[in-house]
Amino acid sequence: MLGRIFLLLGGLVLAVPCMAVTIYKYTDANGVVTYTDKAVAGAQVFVFRDRMVERLDNEVKLETRRHDAGETLLVRNDLFAPVEVEVRLEQLDNVVGAPERPIRWVLAPRSSMRLATLAPRDPTKPLRYTPKLRYALGDPRLAPQPYAYPLPWRGGPFRLTQGANGRYSHFTPKGRYAVDIAMPEGTPIVAARSGVVVKVENDQVGRGTNPSGNFVRILHDDGTMGVYLHLQRGSVLVSEGQRVMVGQPLARSGNTGNSTGPHLHFVVQRNVGLALESIPFEFNQPVDSLPNFAIGGE
Repeated sequence: MLGRIFLLLGGLVLAVPCMAVTIYKYTDANGVVTYTDKAVAGAQVFVFRDRMVERLDNEVKLETRRHDAGETLLVRNDLFAPVEVEVRLEQLDNVVGAPERPIRWVLAPRSSMRLATLAPRDPTKPLRYTPKLRYALGDPRLAPQPYAYPLPWRGGPFRLTQGANGRYSHFTPKGRYAVDIAMPEGTPIVAARSGVVVKVENDQVGRGTNPSGNFVRILHDDGTMGVYLHLQRGSVLVSEGQRVMVGQPLARSGNTGNSTGPHLHFVVQRNVGLALESIPFEFNQPVDSLPNFAIGGE
């Protein structure tokens, strides 16, 4: 039933790829959940949430070190990828040494840097300010290089159920050029390009709390990132900081997160300036072609 639902959605989104469509969800008398573009009696609007929700607050953060002369403000990046940061200080009170403009910098992986040393104008009074931090994964100065991606799975052939600019969910900046490939749960997922594993999620059950479900994010040498979403719980085989090669097993496909059926959501993204956006890419063969024996398909 889930497969039928997902194929229905695939038909809907491939029909008119240029604009968003309202999707309705309802449960019939037999308890079967159906998604449709028709406003049938008892149906509720299905609210799409962006699939790429990665909170990095624990890995990218501001730190304050107090000393006799005042305070030193630092920014720290604990990720295995560069991060573009912007820090601005607002609501200044009794502060000397604050930058007049926002500080913007690309912070190297696993590093920290001093932003400013602040002192009280009147030493008898406390200094007060409100720091605001913005960040985005990746280095926006790098330019994507041409690359034809091998199919990131073993087996098949499978079916493309939602492509670029799909009306169901591929209309946000982070997912505009993503593809959804319907496949049985447990299908081996492999790296389509070499790089460093930046972020993984492996513990979500079913719909979980993250729309992305379980996933693997890989940083490529040209600054782009390939992301493999909705993976099976406990199936991720790689760890953050690990370098992987083309064809290396990553995980198994699943149906976790904001997923309407078993499939792989694959997207290539880059930092375009304090924002991650998906970018166009091409596979080196049709999705529904014969299995990709070059990387071990069966």
